[in-house]
Amino acid sequence: MTEIDARPDGETISDERKVRLGRIQFRAWRRGFREADMVLGPFADAVAPAMTDDELTAFEALLDQEDQYLYGWIIERDPTPAEFDGPVMEQVRAYMREHVAAHVGRGIG
Repeated sequence: MTEIDARPDGETISDERKVRLGRIQFRAWRRGFREADMVLGPFADAVAPAMTDDELTAFEALLDQEDQYLYGWIIERDPTPAEFDGPVMEQVRAYMREHVAAHVGRGIG
């Protein structure tokens, strides 16, 4: 996990937002399902700080889902319910394809 002090655009982050992002990072990294940790943790570190409040809310809703279902949706093994199949899920999938899949291929974990 990384500490959040500023957004990628350099804008300072409020204490309230820092707490929210910290909570999101904690939940993303400590899923209890290693494959989900390897996708959601780095995503939360790299992408969440730049998300809007609405996007963070959508990401939190994803984090509320059971790991086996969420991971199946991320890797597109299982159909994603319409309420979760939106821009944030697409960001998670794109992040996995662009960043995480390459590390897994090199033998992460």
